[in-house]
Amino acid sequence: MGSLILCHRKRAKQPYEITRVHRKIYTIEELCYYICNNLYLIDYTMINHQMCDWIERELELSDLAGRLREELRQNRSMEQFVLTILRESNIYSTADINRIANILEHLKNQRPVERTKYKADSLQKSGEYESAILVYQSIINEDWDESVERTFYGHVYACLGAAYGHQFLYKEAAKMYYEAYRICEEPDMLKAYLYCCYRGMPEDKYMKMLSGNPIFLSMASVIREDIKKVQQEIDIDIPEEQFAQWKKEYRRIDKR
Repeated sequence: MGSLILCHRKRAKQPYEITRVHRKIYTIEELCYYICNNLYLIDYTMINHQMCDWIERELELSDLAGRLREELRQNRSMEQFVLTILRESNIYSTADINRIANILEHLKNQRPVERTKYKADSLQKSGEYESAILVYQSIINEDWDESVERTFYGHVYACLGAAYGHQFLYKEAAKMYYEAYRICEEPDMLKAYLYCCYRGMPEDKYMKMLSGNPIFLSMASVIREDIKKVQQEIDIDIPEEQFAQWKKEYRRIDKR
């Protein structure tokens, strides 16, 4: 059984608005939830004296407001500021706080474009593929940051391919994996590209693409063996027509 968390009774009459995302916060629990799910968005819109005043005035948490003001006075880090909020809320365990602290430390040393990718990765892990796609696209469509390795963008393309793949959009996924492989030349990216081609292209067109390319043919052989292993493990023969029907149903559900 999980432990019982007693929420604070106080709900703000006037919410705190996080202007960057136009989000209104009414309780300390909402604030903590926002922080934990948007660690990559922590900035001056939260780390300020207005936040301290709101916590004291609307939530009547004077001790917490006082600690936060002292941290601002001492020019403590943004990470320390939000960790103080999380600790004083009594919602999270020590293990949770330590995990969040490690993530914040990792993000602190990242460039803006790397933080943006972290946002997209988080969206993809939570199954929000359409939102993740938009964020990944924003990275590759803007001027590339020359301070990061070019392979970074190759991995963004690969992640974008994975997001499309989760939606069974194999043609779009193949294009992204191709770009990823072109930049990084990693075998796994080639494998993903060819698999998406296999799933998204007519068989004759797929075979024509493979012919005359020994690297493609070799990897295609590996893919066929992997598919056979999976089929043997599940021990079930699913017709192509059933796959097509599942794709239609999945996309219809995803658009609701």
